[in-house]
Amino acid sequence: MTGVLAGKVAVVTGANSGIGLAIAKRFAAEGARVFLAGRRQEPLDAAVAEIGPAATGVRADVSVQTDLDDLYSVVRAEAGRIDVLVANAGSAVPERLGEITEEAIDATFGTNVKGTIFTVQKALPLLSDGASIVVTGSTSTLRPGPNLEVYGASKAAVRNLVRSWALSARERKFRVNVLSPGPTETPGLAGAVGPDVHQLSSQVPLGRIGRPDEIAAAATFLASDASSFVNGADWFVDGGQAQV
Repeated sequence: MTGVLAGKVAVVTGANSGIGLAIAKRFAAEGARVFLAGRRQEPLDAAVAEIGPAATGVRADVSVQTDLDDLYSVVRAEAGRIDVLVANAGSAVPERLGEITEEAIDATFGTNVKGTIFTVQKALPLLSDGASIVVTGSTSTLRPGPNLEVYGASKAAVRNLVRSWALSARERKFRVNVLSPGPTETPGLAGAVGPDVHQLSSQVPLGRIGRPDEIAAAATFLASDASSFVNGADWFVDGGQAQV
């Protein structure tokens, strides 16, 4: 197998659909063995079938620590290491100030912040020297969307976590970066803003929203040795939405 990720072992969370699935597919196409984690078994099975023998699916909710233990037990038994970790699983519960519920905060921060922390922390014993960690952020850290202030706050917390983790790169021998998509045509975006996701095109200087494969291309660069001197960065793939 050839490709920029040939021979590498990758783990992608939130890989049932959307950006996570696109990343897993691109990684496999570039030669990686990919472990996909997702909360829902049926779409996870479909994703694995679509990718083929390079993919292994493990049902896991990143907000549940025992699920993460199960995920990494499978990776340890079948591959023995992790070269690329993509902490992509995320949750958004649209609620506006004055109507924000404790349940929405717990769900959003449980997945986006706690889930990200333990996805990375529990992977540490398996990370190979020079491993690349990619954490999915959001343009909402700079340009919050209406009724998504809790989500934006959770992604801002993730960005700050990566800044801190980047300081451990020398000791831990990994690189860690944030990948921040702009509006991208995914089921998750439709769930947050409604089915007409293309209404957001007016906010993007390029005049359109993104495609999952475009985010996956950037993730592949951050996962590969081509980005070997990139650490602690926030890579925006947003058509300029949060840049101008």
